[in-house]
Amino acid sequence: MNTTARKAVLSGLALASTAAILTGCASAPEGDNASGGSGGSDFVPCMVSDQGGFDDKSFNQLGFEGLNEAADELGTEAKTVQSADDTVYQANLDNLVGQGCELIVTVGFLLADATGVAAEANPDVNFATIDDASNTGDNVRPITFNTSEAAFLAGYTAASYSKTGVVGTMGGAQIPTVTIFMDGYYDGVQYYNEQKDADVQVVGWDVDGATGTFTGGFEAGTQAKASAQTLIDQDADVIMAVGGPIYQSAAEAIRDSGDDIVMVGVDSDLYVSDEANQDLMLTSVLKGIKQATNDVVTEAAEGSFTNEPYVGTLENEGVGLAPFHDYESEVDPGLQDELDAIEQGIIDGDIEVKTSSGE
Repeated sequence: MNTTARKAVLSGLALASTAAILTGCASAPEGDNASGGSGGSDFVPCMVSDQGGFDDKSFNQLGFEGLNEAADELGTEAKTVQSADDTVYQANLDNLVGQGCELIVTVGFLLADATGVAAEANPDVNFATIDDASNTGDNVRPITFNTSEAAFLAGYTAASYSKTGVVGTMGGAQIPTVTIFMDGYYDGVQYYNEQKDADVQVVGWDVDGATGTFTGGFEAGTQAKASAQTLIDQDADVIMAVGGPIYQSAAEAIRDSGDDIVMVGVDSDLYVSDEANQDLMLTSVLKGIKQATNDVVTEAAEGSFTNEPYVGTLENEGVGLAPFHDYESEVDPGLQDELDAIEQGIIDGDIEVKTSSGE
């Protein structure tokens, strides 16, 4: 794919993932919510968030937008419920089953166990799981993303941009859907080092030891800010925070430091979805959660539900790298051409992206 075409594709993916965030979700629903068009279908699609909530500007919100977009197009009503913490996952699922939901989308790896229980107990209800493929029942469709591929491009970009020769990453919970980003990011830095005979270091994630910097959850706050500070103290000048709202605390730590530090966003194009922090965003690793959710809901409503996993990759444009936006003039002039070649190499299988965190 040439540079112009690639930019058009990624810009489209970024906008598709984030445009509705700007217009429709200033405050997310506190509990059950009905949203949809005025008649046309009696199909009832539903969704349960994890503890990040539908206003996380990340994977929960993208799933929420995809669900409601599909409902509007179908002319039906979607029911959604937010989870305050992991103690209510099962109750929230049971609640939606009781409301006659025909497809329940659960958002996040943390809901895997509760989804498995609900799916087994309710074989006549279909489920779709975003960021989890552990449930293999006939009535469960996994929606996953090989984000290590796009994160590889982000790691290469970070290494190319870094002035200190140190880049960092941090996660929320140490779970596969988080560490798969960190694996790809780390691998991309190593590939840059090999190609350029460089020695850019990665702090916050040790692939071999499977240890790194984690906040323990997906909430912005003191712990997330402190985690980011540990990376800053190690001279990282590019930071990728993986875990919903925790990036907001990383941004706060960066501003407090006064240093020239940029960020790599995840899930959505944070330059577009978070105007307050767009000046920090070098790029973002994109997951096409909104479109994938829309597609799965629409297919189920049309009677075409399947348990065949959806896997987003660079090849099918289910993952990608956002534009550089304000940093377009600050990255190496040859970087985009290098990224285009690396992307094609990954798609062709000539460049291997290793991860032990498959979703």
